This record gives sequence, C-alpha cells and structure tokens, in this order.
Amino acid sequence: MTKTLHRRALLGAAALPLLPGLARAQSDWPSRPVRVIVPFPPGQAADIFTRLVADELSKRWPHRVVVENRAGGAGAPALEAGARAAPDGYTLITGTSGTLGVNPSVLPRIPYDAERDFAPISNIFIAPLVLVAHPAQPFQTAAAFAEAARARPGALDCASAGPATSQHMATELLMLRTGLRLNIVHYRGSGPGITDLIAGNVPLMMDSVASALPHIRSGRARALAVTTRARISALPDVPTIAETLVPGYEAVGWSGLVAPAATPAPIITRISADVGAILREPAIVRRIEEMGAIADPTTPEQYAAFIREEIAKWREVARAANVRLDG
Repeated sequence: MTKTLHRRALLGAAALPLLPGLARAQSDWPSRPVRVIVPFPPGQAADIFTRLVADELSKRWPHRVVVENRAGGAGAPALEAGARAAPDGYTLITGTSGTLGVNPSVLPRIPYDAERDFAPISNIFIAPLVLVAHPAQPFQTAAAFAEAARARPGALDCASAGPATSQHMATELLMLRTGLRLNIVHYRGSGPGITDLIAGNVPLMMDSVASALPHIRSGRARALAVTTRARISALPDVPTIAETLVPGYEAVGWSGLVAPAATPAPIITRISADVGAILREPAIVRRIEEMGAIADPTTPEQYAAFIREEIAKWREVARAANVRLDG
C-alpha cells in the first residue's frame, strides 16, 4: 500500500511541471498562422464571409488567418480533414447548414460526426431565404400562393438550387408543415434556377435573399415571403412564412466556425469572443447585410445548441421527404 501511494505521488509530482507548460502554450496562442478549412470553392457565401472574418482576425492576432478551400463531396471531405486535424487551435473549420445541419441525415456514409467531432465556436451569419414568383403569376401574396397550390396539388413547379441544399430543404419543410404539394425542380445552383424563373419557365423558386434580391428590386421576381422568424431589413415589407402560413417556421442557410473536438476551451473561448466582437462592429454588420445576410455571433454554448436543433429539424424533413445524397 505504501509503495503504491509513493508511486502515485511520484507520478503526480512528475506531471506537475507539464501543467504550466500547457498553460503557457495556450496563453501564447497563436504563435503561428491559423488555417480555416472552407468546404466549398471560392466565391460561395461560406467562403466570402469566412474570408471577411479571417481578414479581421488577422488584424487582431499576431499571425495571419489563412483560408484553405477544399471543395467537393457535399463538403464531407473537408469536414473529415478538419475533424482529424490536431486539436491545438491552429486548424478551424467553416461549418455550414449543409455540412453540419443536413449532411448527417442525407449522406449514407458520412465520414464525421457533426456533434461529437467538433467544438463549436461561433456562428458567423445566417442567410435568409425567400419564396419568389414570376410576376406574371396570378398570386401576389403567400396566402394566395397557398390557395393556388391547394387547388392544384403537385402542379406548381418550384425551382431549387439542388438536392439537399438549404433552398430544397426549406421547400420540403414548407410542404411538410402545410400539407401543400409542389413539384420541385432541381438546378445546379441558384443562378440557373433564378434565370429560369425570370424567363417564366418556372413559376416559383425558394432562393437565397442574396441571389434573388436584385431581381426582386428590378421587378423581375415577386417576393412572397421570407423564411426567417422575423422580417429582414433588406425586404422590410415582405412578410415571413411564420406570420402568414406556418407559425414558428424558420429555415435559413448559415455558416460558422468550429474546431476539432478536444481543442482547449480557453482557445475556443478566445476565438469566439474575437469573432463576436468583429460581427458586432457596425461596419461589418452593414457589409454583411449589403450582401443579403445577417451577422449572427453566438457563444460556443449557443452555437452547439443551434447545431443540435438544426440536425434534429432536417433529420425529420429528410425522413419525411426521403432526401438522400450519394456519398
């Protein structure tokens, strides 16, 4: 018994000098550049807003924040690479509504666990969606659209930006909550879909506000309702789906920062605080709003809860609509 206690005492004494060293490593962070893996190509919303935050963090930190784009596979390979990176604060990952919220329910062989493999840091932005119609369509309000859809179940075509995108899932959620039936027509991105709507080839589209806003302002598309819980500053006169059709309805795109699981809590807390300060700067808020999005800083705890809620919401939709992606 005495030998065992003595051995434990020696082991404890040997471990003590390591603790100040670990604390110093965390307090010295970052002592070299930090990379952020973005799971999409340059130019997409997740990339644009990540770069905005990365540039601002580079001004605050002693070393630059470098964005690394890894596109393909619905973002899964990039998220897998991030999950396997060293949990030391030098690799961050842009998590999105698709990669963290939807993929767990639509990819049959997903190579990461959206809840266990990452330490949430903060959301960056939410991207409101808007249900738009071609101006020649007879319905001018969300209620009139719903009446037309009920009169002809499955007859109205509704464009989406592609299978399992936020636009597609938002439409499926709308149908699930209202019982309406639409014929969803998938395009390879928002651009081709909104182009067909403007040409009159499809009567409806669920699109991002960022994509649809110029066409709404020019009169080439009519906004029926937005998908946020509250009205948005970019379209203050356009009601929400929640206030017109489905109380409590909300479906948005979003992107935020996560780190590999086991990244030290003090580093997570610092990054979250710095990102939050950036996203509360009036000039940054305006820049994000000008691009059709909304700044959305959160604490790590708030972001973790939000991700869990999104996974649960889209799991229900994916099961009900049988949404699956190859992968």
